[in-house]
Amino acid sequence: MLPIDAAAHSSRWRRRHPCEKAFLGFGLTLCAVCLPPWPGAVLVAAATLAVLLGPAGVAPRQLWRAFRIPLGFCVTGAVPLLFQVGGAGGFVTPAPDGPLHAAQLLLRTSAASLGVLLFAFTTPVSDVLPRLVRAGVPAPVVDVALVMYRISFLLLDTMARIRQAQAARLGLTTRAATWRSLAGLGATAFVRAFDRATRLQSGLAGRGYDGTLRVLVPRTAPSRRFLGAAGALLAGLVALTLVLERLLP
Repeated sequence: MLPIDAAAHSSRWRRRHPCEKAFLGFGLTLCAVCLPPWPGAVLVAAATLAVLLGPAGVAPRQLWRAFRIPLGFCVTGAVPLLFQVGGAGGFVTPAPDGPLHAAQLLLRTSAASLGVLLFAFTTPVSDVLPRLVRAGVPAPVVDVALVMYRISFLLLDTMARIRQAQAARLGLTTRAATWRSLAGLGATAFVRAFDRATRLQSGLAGRGYDGTLRVLVPRTAPSRRFLGAAGALLAGLVALTLVLERLLP
């Protein structure tokens, strides 16, 4: 199981309805995208961090380990804005407003990523997928997603075991041995994937699979108090951004 998925299963908000957490997390993401980068995205990022580390109970180390990957994509996307191609100065020259645009993009994307992580750290995928059928998503699509979600963890566990076995047999001592081990890992994982899929299909057929996976979903109702507090937070961020935008240069 991935660390972020394990954290979602042990979250303080594990028993809350996914709609509540989706309203808060994606609402913060929408605010980060729509509001001005300064001071809107900064306020959204600060509020999201406060919720993640406070009421949601996410450990700072877990948050950083999950956030550094999307942060790398945010930085990679902002760097090209520092340069322009063509012009009188040469083929590649610094853009006149490059640092400003890069900083604005970095603020927006970082704050939006934190909003998505808020939903991911508090809502397991197994709580979301079965409810998509009620939202109008075709049942076969949800069934395929559930099966792929299950198989992905099985394959990750298999690859970790193969990697440990290769390391124990000195398969990672040199560069050439590492490449041979990597090729063997890919080939073995490819074969195991088909084997796992065949065994899963046989298991479902033996249990009377009729085209629909029936999963027990905990009965929870959205909390009006939580939704009201989330709406007040979003409205407060919008109002505070508009006020500070007039006061700050």
